Amino acid sequence: MKSNFKKFLLLWTGELISSIGGGLTSFGLGVYIFQQTGSAASMALVTLLGFLPTLLLSVPAGVLADRYDRRLLMMIGDGCSALGIIYILLCMMNGGASLAQICVGVFVSAVFSALLEPSFRATITDLLTKEEYSKASGLVSLAGSARYLFSPIIAGFLLTVSDVKLLLIIDICTFFLTVISAAVVRKGIGAKAAEKKEAFLQSMKEGWKVLCAKKGVLMLVAVSSGITLFMGMFQILAEPLVLSFADAKTLGVAETVCACGMLVSGVILGVRGLKGHYAATLGASLIGAGLFMAGFGLFENIVPICVFGLLFFAALPFANNCLDYLIRTNIPDDTQGRAWGLIGFLSQLGYVVAYAVSGAAADALGSIGGRGVGRGAALVVIIAGICLSATALLILVSKSIKALESNQEA
Repeated sequence: MKSNFKKFLLLWTGELISSIGGGLTSFGLGVYIFQQTGSAASMALVTLLGFLPTLLLSVPAGVLADRYDRRLLMMIGDGCSALGIIYILLCMMNGGASLAQICVGVFVSAVFSALLEPSFRATITDLLTKEEYSKASGLVSLAGSARYLFSPIIAGFLLTVSDVKLLLIIDICTFFLTVISAAVVRKGIGAKAAEKKEAFLQSMKEGWKVLCAKKGVLMLVAVSSGITLFMGMFQILAEPLVLSFADAKTLGVAETVCACGMLVSGVILGVRGLKGHYAATLGASLIGAGLFMAGFGLFENIVPICVFGLLFFAALPFANNCLDYLIRTNIPDDTQGRAWGLIGFLSQLGYVVAYAVSGAAADALGSIGGRGVGRGAALVVIIAGICLSATALLILVSKSIKALESNQEA
């Protein structure tokens, strides 16, 4: 297979820019909502409504990615997702956006963004050779980390000189750049038409059969659902935890410092990749991530929070890289789209539970003894971290997961 790594880099650059823009909006809306409501549950509600379309539509979006032009689907998803952000911006320009209006805008944006992920992952398979998968996975993790690395410090600074509307405007502008990059790649390699047009439900059933064909793949997806539950709690509660004793600028700096761990790991993986021991590395990195998450919640001081946060984010690219490789290399190329759609749906069910309960749990625990939402969030984060490490132990002892790596070495 001919390598198209330069085309991948162009597509990756577009996703990097999109990640930074999305991070600006996410940070700005999080601060805006917390300042308006003082509730972790309100922040969790917005995150939940922004995530549900991605989850519910991931399976049909994966089928579409195998049936139609993947690059065109990426262009439609990226371009139309700007509509929800534009709606929120218009509401704010007319006197301020209510929580309900923000929820509507975020939901609409997420509906179109759901088209993007399976097509983007399947396009990587279209463009690259198997030897380049690990390196590409490291770069993809790096692009994903941009919303934590660059966006918070930029947003924190901009919020000191302007307000959240400026962040939304910048995010809207990034959509044009990402659509253009996908269009250029599409022109360069053309559309990869499906060899056969199965019925839509039949395509979904075939994707499920692919996952069930290897017990290790199905086991990884099941474990991933538990992992996303605990990571989702951390994702929701880290911001209200810090905002309970610091301002938005401090939060922005702290998030950027923490994300430097992901930057370093992403660069290492992007340059060198991993050469083996994927299952062991996956388990060890997630155990470490859980322990660092628990440490994050122990202190009401920005310095240890930054240290534990940096170590937590440093562990994630290794886990993502190994998980991506073990699954990608055990799925046939012509079913990658529908398979990743199902994987996205099943593995991320944990996020739904996390977003639904973590904010309310933090508010409830914070109200006990008048400790406040920040300490309530910290307690939930500590418990989630311990549970994450315990769940990761399943990976180290699972023979079926280790067999996925053995199959590649054979």
